[in-house]
Amino acid sequence: MIKKAKKDAYSTEQLEYEKYYHIYNCGINGCNLFNEPGNYTYFLNLYNKYISPIADTYAWVLMPNHFHLLVKIKSEVDILDSLLNSSSNLTGFENLSGLTNEAQSDNVTIKPLYQYFSNLFNAYTKAFNIRFNRHESLFERPFKRKSIDNKRYLKNVLLYIHNNPVHHGFTNSPSDYPWSSYLTCVSIKTTKLQREQVIGWFDNEANFKSYHNRKLDIIAIEQWLEM
Repeated sequence: MIKKAKKDAYSTEQLEYEKYYHIYNCGINGCNLFNEPGNYTYFLNLYNKYISPIADTYAWVLMPNHFHLLVKIKSEVDILDSLLNSSSNLTGFENLSGLTNEAQSDNVTIKPLYQYFSNLFNAYTKAFNIRFNRHESLFERPFKRKSIDNKRYLKNVLLYIHNNPVHHGFTNSPSDYPWSSYLTCVSIKTTKLQREQVIGWFDNEANFKSYHNRKLDIIAIEQWLEM
């Protein structure tokens, strides 16, 4: 008798319009995704190119060998509008010949939603491999995603994402780590991050900071995320 594999709450999720998702991926076999500051910058610019047109972003963190995102897929109408008006300016890797932006067209159609994330990972892998003279795959496949449908878990996942550098021993506070959305949340600079909504989940910025300074039950959050 053949036993069915245990359901993976992440890899079996189908991306749907107007739903929140925690999206996670890591380097294949635990390899690094980011080796130098320019790598992080380049990934974020690619993210703006491929993901900003189809999803609003509420939180993110880039760790050396993995990353976490909290996003909400836009409505079909908003995605079509964004794809027609999107543009990007990619920086962060130097002297990369043969990497050009795709030609834009007014005849826009929406691809399967997962494809935009796959395009991001493929484009970054190509640049990373050129930069470091490697030829292997870079990201685990399929990338993991889990829908989130209540405010309590939206807050918990956001706190989990911002505290990832603390959890993994890189910093003592979310405010000390440069490659996450925490600093953007407490900034006044213009951003595409859904900062006002995020702060609103905590009522005000003081509460936002206070919650981030509390000790999290990381194990409980991870257990829920794996359900």
